[in-house]
Amino acid sequence: MLLENKNAAIYGAGGRVGSAVAHAFAREGAKVFLAGRTLATLEALAHDLHTATGSIAEVAQVDALNDNSVRRHVDQLAERTEGIDICFNAVGDHALLGPSLVEIPFADFLRPVTQLVTAQFLIATTIGRHMIARRTGVILTMTGSGVPTAGMGGAMTAWAAVDALSGQLARELGSHGIRVLWLRSNGVVEEGEDDPRERQRSMLNRLATPADVANVAALLASDHAQTMTATPANVTSGAEV
Repeated sequence: MLLENKNAAIYGAGGRVGSAVAHAFAREGAKVFLAGRTLATLEALAHDLHTATGSIAEVAQVDALNDNSVRRHVDQLAERTEGIDICFNAVGDHALLGPSLVEIPFADFLRPVTQLVTAQFLIATTIGRHMIARRTGVILTMTGSGVPTAGMGGAMTAWAAVDALSGQLARELGSHGIRVLWLRSNGVVEEGEDDPRERQRSMLNRLATPADVANVAALLASDHAQTMTATPANVTSGAEV
């Protein structure tokens, strides 16, 4: 198994990508710690994981936009485990989609930038401080396509900021043996769903499913990818090159 005996913290675990990553990590042997806003959703996911893999997942309600909430959760994990090996951040943005930039109110444009950068910074830096002491670890996150697209509100600016933040963290943490990568998607759909515009932009004429993203995340988190850092993993099916 790719992640046997690894401890993996997954933030935003209640969403479609976070829950798929939790399943993939557990299937590959990791002990998973699920964090998010809604305990009932996390507890249901933990039950599903136990049914599917026999693993026991721990859950915690964490406000990813609150420094104290993030620090408390990470500190508690570090105290109760031998160390956090993997962090996957699936916390999303809340962009107002549709209006052009010349039409959107500034507050609506700024909201996803502020929310996404805050969540990514707090989680990655707090986890990173604990990983430094062990001189090992992998920090993964999600962003979106870098191809300019109309009607995306502040989402594209938010994703670009997270790309830059992740690249800087990779440079600063690399000497401590810590890898930082981000998965870049142009849309994630469940089996049977479709987004014809995005699908037709891709070379493979398909979009990634949550399971597709999760499988790539498991590989990146494993020692098979130990020479990869400071780079996006392209899961756009060829929509972006």
